[in-house]
Amino acid sequence: MFRPLRFALAIGAALALTACGGHKKVRPEADLAASKITTIGVNSYLWRATLDTLSFMPLLQTDSNGGVVVTDWYVNPQVPTERMKVTVSILDQDLRADALRVAALREVNQNGQWVSAPVAASTVQKLEDIILTRARDLRRASITG
Repeated sequence: MFRPLRFALAIGAALALTACGGHKKVRPEADLAASKITTIGVNSYLWRATLDTLSFMPLLQTDSNGGVVVTDWYVNPQVPTERMKVTVSILDQDLRADALRVAALREVNQNGQWVSAPVAASTVQKLEDIILTRARDLRRASITG
């Protein structure tokens, strides 16, 4: 279901080093439904959603305690002159938009050499939105299932 969306994102997106973040909000009481604390150090819905969303890319590093996923360079077979690399950081145990930070790099092949290229900020935002939507779907499924 998400593979075509991810694939379209990989094809049409221009990726560069960017990151979106937010301020942590102090909340008097935790939303236990949004917090899924397990043996990993971060929100398990965001963790699973990140792995699902980036499953088409080779993974270079994963750290479930620190909440970091780093992909290796991915070359889309339909656009062999571009490659991308993504880093996702999960910053909290709560399922919140500001608990997720995505950074991306994009390179283009010019005369046999990979050269850095800009990434549209909207591309990183779309990737964050896909991960957050998937995490919410996983949470909803666990509550109703």
